[in-house]
Amino acid sequence: MFFLVVVYFSLKVNPILALSAAFGSTAFFITDGFKKNAEDKEKQLLSSHVSAWSKILYLEILDATFSIDGVIGAFAFTVSVPLIFLGNGLGAYIVREFTVRGTDVIAKFAYLKNGAMYSIGVLGGIMVLEAFGKDFPFWLAPLNTLVLLIIFMGLSLRELRDASKKARG
Repeated sequence: MFFLVVVYFSLKVNPILALSAAFGSTAFFITDGFKKNAEDKEKQLLSSHVSAWSKILYLEILDATFSIDGVIGAFAFTVSVPLIFLGNGLGAYIVREFTVRGTDVIAKFAYLKNGAMYSIGVLGGIMVLEAFGKDFPFWLAPLNTLVLLIIFMGLSLRELRDASKKARG
Protein backbone atom coordinates (compact mmCIF):
# COMPACT_ATOMS: atom_id res chain seq x y z
CA MET A 1 0.00 0.00 0.00
CA PHE A 2 2.85 2.37 0.89
CA PHE A 3 4.47 1.74 -2.48
CA LEU A 4 1.21 2.48 -4.27
CA VAL A 5 0.89 5.83 -2.48
CA VAL A 6 4.51 6.74 -3.27
CA VAL A 7 4.06 5.95 -6.98
CA TYR A 8 0.75 7.84 -7.12
CA PHE A 9 2.19 11.03 -5.68
CA SER A 10 5.48 10.72 -7.55
CA LEU A 11 3.59 10.59 -10.84
CA LYS A 12 2.32 14.09 -10.03
CA VAL A 13 5.81 15.35 -9.15
CA ASN A 14 7.93 13.62 -11.79
CA PRO A 15 7.15 10.52 -13.89
CA ILE A 16 10.83 9.51 -13.79
CA LEU A 17 10.57 9.45 -9.99
CA ALA A 18 7.61 7.05 -10.27
CA LEU A 19 9.55 4.87 -12.70
CA SER A 20 12.54 4.86 -10.34
CA ALA A 21 10.32 3.85 -7.42
CA ALA A 22 8.78 1.02 -9.43
CA PHE A 23 12.18 -0.15 -10.69
CA GLY A 24 13.74 -0.03 -7.21
CA SER A 25 10.87 -1.95 -5.66
CA THR A 26 10.93 -4.56 -8.41
CA ALA A 27 14.70 -4.97 -8.11
CA PHE A 28 14.40 -5.36 -4.35
CA PHE A 29 11.76 -8.09 -4.56
CA ILE A 30 13.65 -9.98 -7.27
CA THR A 31 16.97 -9.91 -5.37
CA ASP A 32 15.18 -10.70 -2.11
CA GLY A 33 13.62 -13.77 -3.73
CA PHE A 34 17.01 -14.90 -5.03
CA LYS A 35 18.53 -14.31 -1.61
CA LYS A 36 15.87 -16.35 0.21
CA ASN A 37 16.22 -19.17 -2.30
CA ALA A 38 20.01 -19.11 -1.87
CA GLU A 39 19.68 -19.16 1.92
CA ASP A 40 17.49 -22.26 1.68
CA LYS A 41 20.01 -23.92 -0.63
CA GLU A 42 22.81 -22.91 1.74
CA LYS A 43 21.04 -24.59 4.68
CA GLN A 44 20.58 -27.75 2.60
CA LEU A 45 24.23 -27.69 1.57
CA LEU A 46 25.54 -27.13 5.07
CA SER A 47 23.45 -29.98 6.45
CA SER A 48 24.54 -32.38 3.71
CA HIS A 49 27.70 -34.48 3.60
CA VAL A 50 29.67 -32.43 1.09
CA SER A 51 33.37 -31.69 1.42
CA ALA A 52 34.43 -28.56 3.29
CA TRP A 53 36.06 -27.13 0.15
CA SER A 54 32.81 -27.50 -1.79
CA LYS A 55 30.94 -25.66 0.94
CA ILE A 56 33.50 -22.85 1.02
CA LEU A 57 33.43 -22.50 -2.77
CA TYR A 58 29.63 -22.42 -2.78
CA LEU A 59 29.50 -19.78 -0.05
CA GLU A 60 32.06 -17.64 -1.89
CA ILE A 61 29.99 -17.82 -5.07
CA LEU A 62 26.91 -16.83 -3.07
CA ASP A 63 28.75 -13.88 -1.56
CA ALA A 64 29.88 -12.73 -4.98
CA THR A 65 26.42 -13.17 -6.46
CA PHE A 66 24.62 -11.21 -3.80
CA SER A 67 27.12 -8.40 -3.62
CA ILE A 68 25.23 -6.96 -6.59
CA ASP A 69 23.12 -4.94 -4.15
CA GLY A 70 26.35 -3.63 -2.65
CA VAL A 71 27.59 -2.66 -6.10
CA ILE A 72 24.35 -0.87 -6.88
CA GLY A 73 24.56 0.93 -3.54
CA ALA A 74 28.20 1.82 -4.15
CA PHE A 75 27.26 3.75 -7.29
CA ALA A 76 25.48 6.19 -4.99
CA PHE A 77 28.95 7.20 -3.73
CA THR A 78 31.32 6.66 -6.65
CA VAL A 79 31.53 5.44 -10.22
CA SER A 80 35.14 4.33 -9.78
CA VAL A 81 35.18 0.56 -10.34
CA PRO A 82 38.38 -0.04 -8.29
CA LEU A 83 36.87 1.82 -5.33
CA ILE A 84 33.66 -0.20 -5.66
CA PHE A 85 35.65 -3.46 -5.67
CA LEU A 86 37.71 -2.31 -2.69
CA GLY A 87 34.65 -1.17 -0.76
CA ASN A 88 32.67 -4.34 -1.44
CA GLY A 89 35.65 -6.56 -0.62
CA LEU A 90 36.38 -4.80 2.66
CA GLY A 91 32.68 -4.62 3.46
CA ALA A 92 32.19 -8.34 2.87
CA TYR A 93 35.23 -9.16 5.00
CA ILE A 94 34.13 -6.93 7.87
CA VAL A 95 30.54 -8.20 7.78
CA ARG A 96 31.77 -11.81 7.76
CA GLU A 97 34.11 -11.13 10.71
CA PHE A 98 31.32 -9.47 12.69
CA THR A 99 29.00 -12.32 11.83
CA VAL A 100 31.44 -15.05 12.84
CA ARG A 101 32.83 -13.37 15.94
CA GLY A 102 29.97 -11.21 17.09
CA THR A 103 26.80 -13.26 16.69
CA ASP A 104 26.76 -14.38 20.32
CA VAL A 105 27.56 -10.90 21.59
CA ILE A 106 24.92 -9.17 19.46
CA ALA A 107 22.32 -11.85 20.27
CA LYS A 108 22.53 -10.81 23.94
CA PHE A 109 21.12 -7.39 23.08
CA ALA A 110 17.46 -8.20 22.50
CA TYR A 111 16.35 -4.86 21.08
CA LEU A 112 19.40 -3.74 19.10
CA LYS A 113 18.14 -5.25 15.83
CA ASN A 114 14.83 -3.40 16.29
CA GLY A 115 16.71 -0.12 16.70
CA ALA A 116 18.62 -0.75 13.50
CA MET A 117 15.41 -1.55 11.61
CA TYR A 118 13.65 1.59 12.91
CA SER A 119 16.70 3.63 11.94
CA ILE A 120 16.59 2.22 8.40
CA GLY A 121 12.87 2.92 8.24
CA VAL A 122 13.33 6.55 9.24
CA LEU A 123 16.19 6.90 6.75
CA GLY A 124 13.93 5.49 4.03
CA GLY A 125 11.23 7.97 5.00
CA ILE A 126 13.70 10.84 4.81
CA MET A 127 14.85 9.67 1.38
CA VAL A 128 11.28 9.43 0.08
CA LEU A 129 10.43 12.89 1.38
CA GLU A 130 13.63 14.30 -0.16
CA ALA A 131 12.60 12.76 -3.50
CA PHE A 132 9.42 14.85 -3.25
CA GLY A 133 11.44 18.03 -2.68
CA LYS A 134 11.56 18.26 1.12
CA ASP A 135 14.99 19.33 2.37
CA PHE A 136 16.58 18.00 5.54
CA PRO A 137 19.91 18.92 7.10
CA PHE A 138 22.71 16.48 6.23
CA TRP A 139 23.23 15.56 9.90
CA LEU A 140 19.65 14.42 10.51
CA ALA A 141 20.04 10.83 9.21
CA PRO A 142 23.23 10.02 11.18
CA LEU A 143 21.77 11.66 14.29
CA ASN A 144 18.61 9.57 13.88
CA THR A 145 20.70 6.40 13.66
CA LEU A 146 22.79 7.32 16.68
CA VAL A 147 19.81 8.28 18.86
CA LEU A 148 17.74 5.21 17.97
CA LEU A 149 20.66 2.81 18.50
CA ILE A 150 21.46 4.41 21.87
CA ILE A 151 17.82 4.11 22.94
CA PHE A 152 17.54 0.47 21.87
CA MET A 153 20.95 -0.38 23.32
CA GLY A 154 19.74 1.10 26.61
CA LEU A 155 16.57 -1.01 26.44
CA SER A 156 18.69 -4.09 25.72
CA LEU A 157 21.03 -3.36 28.62
CA ARG A 158 18.05 -2.87 30.94
CA GLU A 159 16.65 -6.22 29.77
CA LEU A 160 20.00 -7.90 30.49
CA ARG A 161 20.17 -6.27 33.91
CA ASP A 162 16.62 -7.37 34.78
CA ALA A 163 17.31 -10.92 33.59
CA SER A 164 20.50 -10.99 35.67
CA LYS A 165 18.57 -9.85 38.78
CA LYS A 166 15.94 -12.54 38.24
CA ALA A 167 18.62 -15.20 37.84
CA ARG A 168 20.36 -14.20 41.08
CA GLY A 169 17.38 -13.72 43.25
